[in-house]
Amino acid sequence: MPLEPPQQAVIPDTERPREACGIFGIYAPGEDVSRITFFGLFALQHRGQESAGIASTAPGRPISLHTAMGLVNQAFRETDLEDLKGDIAIGHTRYSTMGAPKRANAQPIAASGPNVELALGHNGNVINASELRNELSGWGLTFEGSSDSEVIAQLYANAPAKNWADRSAYCMRRLRGAYSLVLLTNTELVGVRDPLGIRPLCLGKLPSGYVLASESCALDHIGAEFVREIEPGETVAIDAGGVHSYMWPGARSQHAMCIFEHIYFSRPDSILDGQRAYAARLAMGAELAKLNGVEADLVIGVPDSATAAAVGYSRQSGIPYGEGLVKNRYVGRTFIQPDQRLRDLGVQLKFNPVPEAIAGKRLVVVDDSIVRGTTTPRVIKLLRHAGAREIHMRICAPPIISTCHFGVDMGRKSELIAAQKSVEEIRRFIDADTLGFLDMPGLLRAVGVGDNRFCRGCFTGVYPIPVQLEMDKMQLERHAADAPRAADPALPVATRG
Repeated sequence: MPLEPPQQAVIPDTERPREACGIFGIYAPGEDVSRITFFGLFALQHRGQESAGIASTAPGRPISLHTAMGLVNQAFRETDLEDLKGDIAIGHTRYSTMGAPKRANAQPIAASGPNVELALGHNGNVINASELRNELSGWGLTFEGSSDSEVIAQLYANAPAKNWADRSAYCMRRLRGAYSLVLLTNTELVGVRDPLGIRPLCLGKLPSGYVLASESCALDHIGAEFVREIEPGETVAIDAGGVHSYMWPGARSQHAMCIFEHIYFSRPDSILDGQRAYAARLAMGAELAKLNGVEADLVIGVPDSATAAAVGYSRQSGIPYGEGLVKNRYVGRTFIQPDQRLRDLGVQLKFNPVPEAIAGKRLVVVDDSIVRGTTTPRVIKLLRHAGAREIHMRICAPPIISTCHFGVDMGRKSELIAAQKSVEEIRRFIDADTLGFLDMPGLLRAVGVGDNRFCRGCFTGVYPIPVQLEMDKMQLERHAADAPRAADPALPVATRG
């Protein structure tokens, strides 16, 4: 029996919040939908690097499914795509926010009920998944994995409804938290966005059909035209008759997208709330310069996520922008374990300074966030070693003082440096000459509020819905350990339906 590959090593970077997931769906009869889905996922790789999967089907065909651990280009071979036939496909690239990073939790997830057979991909985190799993187990349903996404799939498949409007209404009344979904049956592609709109989802148009994606950048990569963002509380069902929209009456008029989508998660070329993320990040940098100006010779960004904010800071302050750090864009997850000497190098595996650009200069160094405070001191040490005379650290977000409950892994509150230390204490800890954070009013001006009040719980400790103080990422892992298995646990890495 094929062995599961070793757990991927992660080059140290605990400064960043860990991304959510990327989802993609396509309804396009006559097209090579699995191949298009592969390239759509490729554009969404930044949202999750632990596992990837594609499901496909067509009228009269069963659902075919392939999932594997690793990056998108590691998870699929040419023969895998050739086996994924159909007119409809969905895909998923995962970072685990509930449930262990293992093949049994890879998505899409297949489920069947009395009225529908479906496959589902999920971006977000449902905070009442444990209670719902207990209830569904009481219905006689079994679970193979330990993720909240499997709970959602079973709930949708077994909802007492025969159409998507009623099915989503039933599920939205039960689910609490963040869930942008793509689902397929053998006749339709479905997209769902939770009533708060915490995670993004958009609709695109191809000459031969329609696509759904977490971000609009995925549409650009496959030549699809951006149509619009899916509304909070909306379900769209796409079939031979076109796009059918159903709005849940319980959806709020003011939604609460995660504000970190603007700060860090989404690619800068994606559209969020009607504007490019790049424009919002430029504005964050400008607001940061107004609030925390300083005399300096050069502005640099910690690549790549803070580059736009650094440019915005430079334009507002009049201090020239330059590249002082080079990022190895191919370092991330790998199956090759670094030895202790390479582990000790830490951040040097990801970033390398350019001494000729920064030696003797007073630097403004712009970054998107400080989470645990583990990487920032190493970056500053690198810059000082390369000859920087002064380092003024500027962060284009407020201090992170609380954990996320809706699909972002920031660790426990006790691990968050801003929950334990004052700004001055953080400055001394990271060894910066000065340290400045963007405040909440400046951040909201940069992103533009409109009807979106944003979830800002990681900065304020106040969430759009009540949450428990600490969420346990592995809470469903214990359910899986105690419950009888629905299938042989020693499944191969890749499977096909």
